[in-house]
Amino acid sequence: MAKKEAKTNKENKKENKNKKSFFKGFKAELKKVIWPTPKQLINNTVAVIVIVLITAAIVFVLDLTFETINSQGINKIKEVIGTSNEIESENSTSDENATSENTTTEGETQETTSEESQETQNSENVENNTQNNAE
Repeated sequence: MAKKEAKTNKENKKENKNKKSFFKGFKAELKKVIWPTPKQLINNTVAVIVIVLITAAIVFVLDLTFETINSQGINKIKEVIGTSNEIESENSTSDENATSENTTTEGETQETTSEESQETQNSENVENNTQNNAE
């Protein structure tokens, strides 16, 4: 039992010695540090704050710029989609008109494809333009 107590005492002494040497080394390192003067500390603090404010202003301006570019881009896309939808709806109504004109005297409708109706519309437009030019 005495042997166990002797071992624990030796371990405790080593731990205490390690702790003491750690704090001695820590204290020695702190003495090597070159601490700034109050004037240097104020100058460095002001410099950091100014740089942070300038960076924040740049980021703010870039954010506003990209936001306006993005919103205008989205509005243009909406306009393009809206005009393409209007053109499609006009084409579909003109196709319906063209098929309703192609009825026989017996009341039966002739089947026309969209390509045929577009060709007839194009030829009618050409005829109208030539008549207008002749007048």
